[in-house]
Amino acid sequence: MSIDAVLRELLVRQLDHWLPGALHRSRRATLALSYAGDPGTAEAALRVVAGFADRLRGRRLTVLVLAGGGPELPARLGTVEATLPADVAVHVVPGDPARLPVVLKAAGAAGAPLLTLVDGAVPDPALLAATATGRPAEVLLTAAAATALRPALTAAGFPLVAEVELVPADGSPARLVAFGTGLDKSLEAFKDALWAADGSAAIRYRDPAGGLLDVAGHPAAGPLRGELLAELTRHGPRTVTELRRHALTATAYRAVDAGRVLTDLLDTGAVTRNPEHGRLGGDVLISAGPAPDARSTA
Repeated sequence: MSIDAVLRELLVRQLDHWLPGALHRSRRATLALSYAGDPGTAEAALRVVAGFADRLRGRRLTVLVLAGGGPELPARLGTVEATLPADVAVHVVPGDPARLPVVLKAAGAAGAPLLTLVDGAVPDPALLAATATGRPAEVLLTAAAATALRPALTAAGFPLVAEVELVPADGSPARLVAFGTGLDKSLEAFKDALWAADGSAAIRYRDPAGGLLDVAGHPAAGPLRGELLAELTRHGPRTVTELRRHALTATAYRAVDAGRVLTDLLDTGAVTRNPEHGRLGGDVLISAGPAPDARSTA
């Protein structure tokens, strides 16, 4: 599977999570797609929208497709657009991502749910600020592997950011994909989509904490184990909630992976907990190192 195919699958899975919530929160919402890649991306997104036709009654969804290319794109999308209810307005706008702020403003996207895909563009502050005008706003951003996406998304006003590098096995250039949101559930959905992607052996993930990971339902726990121990060493005791959040935002892993690793660390005595017994809830405090009695008997 190519990087473009993986990115398309990530968008489809994220859209499948985002659309029901957006329709529940507001009577209007906007999906903006700005990319330079395969036109199949927009086509796949419209097919997801078509699957929610029964929930769109009484709501207004605007789909903006900002892309280069020739006249074949509107014709290709028109086949899917014909299956959409009247509540969905699709606008195909020629041009590059730099036009996105103007297009979003013209569409009245501010103040309502907004999900934006920006593929292959330099993270310009004005562009990212425009994607943050939704209430809530979420953005899926891709760029060359050497680009710094996290600082740009944080500066634009996205409090929760996760990123991971997609590394093709054939040696072709890697790509960085990042997701910005203000909703924990949306960030968890993005991470779930990462590990559900059908990357097989063609794509691996480079974890921000270091190392390559095979795309699998249960990723190798070793790198996350080391990262959580390092986080406890750097900053001292942390609650389970804080460590789960660290896994979500600072690594390629999911919150559920952090839970499994913490259980293993406790079982092996690498960390301690307070209180010592009971359910491993979010407010349980985790500290690095064995318990005092374990050290004294060693």
